[in-house]
Amino acid sequence: MSCGEPHETDCSEVLDHLYEFLDREMPDSDCTKFETHFEECSPCLEKYGLEQAVKKLVKRCCGQDDVPTDLRAKVMGRIDLIRSGEAVPEHDVTVETVTAEGSVSAKSLRAKEA
Repeated sequence: MSCGEPHETDCSEVLDHLYEFLDREMPDSDCTKFETHFEECSPCLEKYGLEQAVKKLVKRCCGQDDVPTDLRAKVMGRIDLIRSGEAVPEHDVTVETVTAEGSVSAKSLRAKEA
């Protein structure tokens, strides 16, 4: 997406890193560049506003749920791998199925995490 106007910070860069900006996970100097871009670019400002509203809604609806520490660590590790461009490792996943009769069966699947 681009508004067609030239900016010091390109629209694609802003949109690629929008959640880092929303979560304040970028240096202050980059935050300042993004804020300047939003002042100049109404399409990006609109997208920012929409994503900010979605983030607030999710927090309001799901903010009280505790995330297990190990799950958070795994997710953050996968995000780091994807951002660095490294291959995401494959692993075995065991799926348990409960039948109508109440018996449990397990099936091992080879799954690629994404």
